[in-house]
This record gives sequence, C-alpha cells and structure tokens, in this order.
Amino acid sequence: MIDVKWQDYITADPAIMVGKPIIKGTRITVELIVEKLGYGETVEEILNDYPHLTHEQIYACLRFAAHTVHSRRSRKLVA
Repeated sequence: MIDVKWQDYITADPAIMVGKPIIKGTRITVELIVEKLGYGETVEEILNDYPHLTHEQIYACLRFAAHTVHSRRSRKLVA
C-alpha cells in the first residue's frame, strides 16, 4: 500500500490549466490521470507515457479524487 497525502502532490492555480487541480510542477491534471485509469490504463502505462511522474503522484490523484467525492453531498445521479 502506498500511503501518500494528496496535499503534498496536488495543487490548483487559476493561472494554470484554468484552475483545474494539477500535479505540482506540471500541467498534468488530476482529471487526465483519473480518466486514463478509468479507461483501463495501468499506472505503469501512464508512467511510461509520462516518465517524469512517480507512483506517488499517480496515487495522489486517486486520493484527491476520493477526497473530493467523499466531501461532496450526495445528489441524485441520472444515467
């Protein structure tokens, strides 16, 4: 298990990527990483595509996404 604090790896700045959460020091959005994982790419495939990233940064994206979903109020989802 990789124990990371997303706050160490994720930031948001209105001047970078229109304020979307990104991996610190990059222009790679959390959204991009989570989307790639959601479509079945593995962590290793993402690291091959972005060799300057680390496992910790990828898992920080997932931890941030989980935190965001957890901290929002429940709402009806329409399929």
